[in-house]
Amino acid sequence: MTSIHHVTPTNNEYTGDLSASVPVKAVIFDMDGVLVDSEPIYFEIERSSFAHFGAPMTEEEHHTYVGVTLESMWRQVLDRHQLTHTLEEALAYHRKNVMQTITAHEGLVAINGLERWLDWLQEKGIPVAVASSSPRSLIDLIMEKTGLGRYFDIRITGEEVSQGKPAPDIFLYAAELLGTAPAHCIVIEDSRNGVHAAKSAGMRCIGLHNPGSGQQDLSKADHNIFSYDDLWALKENLPFGE
Repeated sequence: MTSIHHVTPTNNEYTGDLSASVPVKAVIFDMDGVLVDSEPIYFEIERSSFAHFGAPMTEEEHHTYVGVTLESMWRQVLDRHQLTHTLEEALAYHRKNVMQTITAHEGLVAINGLERWLDWLQEKGIPVAVASSSPRSLIDLIMEKTGLGRYFDIRITGEEVSQGKPAPDIFLYAAELLGTAPAHCIVIEDSRNGVHAAKSAGMRCIGLHNPGSGQQDLSKADHNIFSYDDLWALKENLPFGE
């Protein structure tokens, strides 16, 4: 059974300039839509799982669940569609569906330009973590299939904190494991829920617009990019601490 880590809430929402003098000492990445372009795959998985339980699925509804835990998603689905199945039944079926589909998927690779950025962070000695709402088994599977596991020793799942995104808990826990104060962390996120969580944690946030994640409102991010090439061009203006 997954243990739950409790964090102390913060009201210190970061509202400063991304290039401000507070040094960046760690980078925290969401996984789906940030490290790998997996959201379109999840849409198809969710559509088949929803159909199994007799619920219709639209792309618009799928996009509202981007960034939240599976438990949170299925609580909303069961309520929204007035399904009589239990949460445990839905989660068990869906988790099996996800793992089987991702295991069999041959085309899952790191998003273009990501590894150059991760190599640069390694050279700078900047520690990184992945903080994802996905289950740990799925995070580990994707790390293995894409080869990204060599970069991410620290992996946090939304199942390990009392409240998932948009609450700040997962990012506060990541900062704790990184040994870095929240104000010294930058988060890279592709969802409205994730950006809100990062800002609520008192961290700076870069919003990555990924078409596969839908029309996400990333307006609260400190800076918006459309590719890792954009981030590469921005890197010299970021106050990375030595």
